[in-house]
Amino acid sequence: MNTFPWSEATATGVGSHPGEDHAEAVKVVFGEIPALPYLPELPGRGVGADMIGRAASLLVELPVEVQPSGWRFTDRPGRDAKRARDHLTRDLDALEEAAQGYQGPFKIQACGPWTLAGAVELRHGDKTLADAGAVRDLVESFGEGLAAHVAEVRKRVPGATEIVVQLDEPGLPGVLAGTVPTASGFGRLRAVEAPVAVERLREVLAALPGGTFPIVHCCAPGVPLQVVRRAGARGVSLDASLLRRRDEDAVGEAVEAGTAFFLGVVPGVDTALPDVGVVARPAVELWRRLGFPPATLASQVVLTPSCGLAGASPAYAKAALARCRQAALVLREDPGEE
Repeated sequence: MNTFPWSEATATGVGSHPGEDHAEAVKVVFGEIPALPYLPELPGRGVGADMIGRAASLLVELPVEVQPSGWRFTDRPGRDAKRARDHLTRDLDALEEAAQGYQGPFKIQACGPWTLAGAVELRHGDKTLADAGAVRDLVESFGEGLAAHVAEVRKRVPGATEIVVQLDEPGLPGVLAGTVPTASGFGRLRAVEAPVAVERLREVLAALPGGTFPIVHCCAPGVPLQVVRRAGARGVSLDASLLRRRDEDAVGEAVEAGTAFFLGVVPGVDTALPDVGVVARPAVELWRRLGFPPATLASQVVLTPSCGLAGASPAYAKAALARCRQAALVLREDPGEE
């Protein structure tokens, strides 16, 4: 029996799309990946539509503005924070129209707390990540704002049976390794210990309302699977091409524990798309090497592009989603078959 919100042989996208026409982007999403559509993000619209600004606009009672060095906390919201909220409101309006009559799971994305803390600066210029107390404040504020965002999406998509909430944490490996640069760029911030990373991420996930399925996306090498799992994420989204053989023990443990895997199998920028068998091969071969039953592959693995599609052309973005959807059907076949 499938224990995941989506049906077998499902594909979805990571989040970002090219261009500035959100109504068209959401139309493409519902048309090409109807089994698990999502709210697309269009960072090409500029400041406020970027991943950091979009997430910062969800913060409760922690106003932000844009400085020459990037997003920074301030005494009152700047015009760019208002622009970010306006973008999100328009996106939700377009979503509500496109989702009329839809029934099934639905996915949203937001920048995760550790990546956000490594990007947003404090009032005096240091990054939030440099101050443990500031990180706690950010986590509390973000958890509250993200929960409110989920509730708003539920109102806009009343037919959503479950909301898959994806936290984008491309910066998490660097946070754990101590490679995040200081605000000046001349130094590196102290590494965050794994138990602390787990606890803060867990606090955000624990703030989510019922009827949500939390996953963490990281398209950087060295995805910290144990940190993500211990924090309470029920799925991990990653670029399949970056998986190393030495990662497979951790992957196997996660699969055995019931963790879902969103495997990026199609490049996020324009290229010649391979046929469906080649696209599905990384998932099929991973399952075979790990020795898991073929019957679980199509339910526990969701195929996606390797990362966001913001750097692609609109035509390629549409074709990439379609190819992921077509390749997902291969996962229902016996991986032992040639």
